Amino acid sequence: MRRYLVGGAVRDRLLRRPVAERDWVVTGATPEEMIALGYRPVGKDFPVFLHPQTQEEHALARTERKNGRGYRGFTIHTDPGVTLEDDLIRRDLTVNAMAEDDDGTLIDPHGGRVDLEARVLRHVSAAFAEDPVRVLRIARFHSRYASLGFRIADETMALMRQMVDSGEVDHLTAERVWKETERALMQPQPSIYFTTLRECGALKRLMPEVDALFGVPQPPKHHPEIDTGVHTMLTIDHAASIEAPLTVRVAALCHDFGKALTPEHLLPSHYGHEQSGVPLVEAFCTRLKVPNDCRELALQVCREHLLVHQARELTPGTLMQLLERLDALRRPQRFEEFLTACDCDARGRTGLENRDYPQPNYLRAARRRIALVEPASVTADGYLGAAIGVELRNRRLKVLKELRETPAA
Repeated sequence: MRRYLVGGAVRDRLLRRPVAERDWVVTGATPEEMIALGYRPVGKDFPVFLHPQTQEEHALARTERKNGRGYRGFTIHTDPGVTLEDDLIRRDLTVNAMAEDDDGTLIDPHGGRVDLEARVLRHVSAAFAEDPVRVLRIARFHSRYASLGFRIADETMALMRQMVDSGEVDHLTAERVWKETERALMQPQPSIYFTTLRECGALKRLMPEVDALFGVPQPPKHHPEIDTGVHTMLTIDHAASIEAPLTVRVAALCHDFGKALTPEHLLPSHYGHEQSGVPLVEAFCTRLKVPNDCRELALQVCREHLLVHQARELTPGTLMQLLERLDALRRPQRFEEFLTACDCDARGRTGLENRDYPQPNYLRAARRRIALVEPASVTADGYLGAAIGVELRNRRLKVLKELRETPAA
């Protein structure tokens, strides 16, 4: 029995980046021998075990044979005769197909270190095309390492296009698409994930709502970048730059879906795109099984973001209705996430990244003022029953009117 450190731990050490987790491949052992040594089995599709002390994953070396469509269409084979080289050749990228033995000796049969130094993401073998998840994974790796100068090898991009054209990516499950997309959204430059998928044709198949935004013009006065798809990419990258949570990043991705439906004769204006985008956000989140908290915020931002941009012009009544729809008093954290997403929209524009955008603070002030008008103060003045709600609302409208009349700072 021998074990080897493999994959991301080797890659990131050579890149002098922090190693998040360490995975191992074990050769010359059976599942029974692993269990006898105290390893705990956890693998569902193939033998994976947790080390009794470190809890790090140790997988038995394996080979795969394609026997169906999609990423589940494989027969897995493990036995003590499967070598490390047999295991490494089935991996996706050369930079992920390196290993180290217990002495730290690098085992690199596919030139991964050379590709690391050249900043190239290249597939290991033709077997890359058998697993459609690899299209998503390489796009995600590209988003993670683009800032270091990495690019996708031409022959690998050509292979990705073939996988799309053959229909292989159509067999990806919603759960797997979302898992990779979620991880990509949390990268420092998530736009690279989506533009990479667009370059190989996968974005149109998997996320047509996002793909449809590219090429849709907007008024240059408000959007110097003009293209709605480019604006969306700038918006999610800004969300990443401020380390916004996943909910905000999903909302940033989805906020302008309705602009793809604007009739051509109305372009570059997009009147009513907020409401027309709601069904598209619903469809996107339902199809990819996006978590409910992300879905909820994305729908709110899609519906209401234009009102935030117009906040100073809103009447007290309209402002009150907006705060009520956002449930701003009872859900302050969600209200903050909503304002953050709208701020990302305002700054995700070429040359306007550092613009003055006071609207979120104006809405925060509005929330603070109505929060100070409490039901107890109304009942203390003798109001009863339904009259309490009427008077409470009138008093809150009054403080919003006073806020509106306050000169902007």
